[in-house]
Amino acid sequence: MANVSVYNMDGQEVGTIELSDAVFGAPIKENLVHQAVVLHLANMRQGTQKAKTRSEVSGGGAKPWRQKGTGHARQGSTRAPQWRHGGMVFAPVPRDYSFKMNKKEKRAALLSALTAKVQENNVVVLDELKFDAPKTREMAKVLKNVNAPKAYVVIDGNDKNVVLSARNLEGVQLSSSGTLCTYDILKYEKLVLTKDAVKTIEEVFA
Repeated sequence: MANVSVYNMDGQEVGTIELSDAVFGAPIKENLVHQAVVLHLANMRQGTQKAKTRSEVSGGGAKPWRQKGTGHARQGSTRAPQWRHGGMVFAPVPRDYSFKMNKKEKRAALLSALTAKVQENNVVVLDELKFDAPKTREMAKVLKNVNAPKAYVVIDGNDKNVVLSARNLEGVQLSSSGTLCTYDILKYEKLVLTKDAVKTIEEVFA
């Protein structure tokens, strides 16, 4: 089991915690991690782009000039793709880019990402993360104290004051332990977890 230091909100080390090998020491499967990242990015695409083909643009019903005798190349419509205001060849249409991974693959990808963060020494554990009121400045101060000004922060539950305090911080993403995202774990250099979040994650995935 990996031992990781536990810090308080002032950045002082107050102990250590043993991380479960079943969660934070799993085999790293790069192919599934890649697939999970591609899945996340594909599912984020709106797929609402649209352009008109020659059958959809207005006008162009009349043949612009007779077939022969003008010296011009023959043309059947002024809305063919080579014309100004013409339709687009193979125009993009609204579509759904999303696809699915099965649960075991998603789980393996998530555990691989968590393990990679531990091996890179980029996991910070806080004994607690609580505020009396929403204060963005205080949240920034806590992250600076633990040398993680830009990080993926995972808490247990949904503390409103913590959520509001982290919402406007650039380079900071906050999530609950029940909504972990492989993409976000990899996107940010540091992974900041509360002790309660570590316990919940290990209970769910161990």
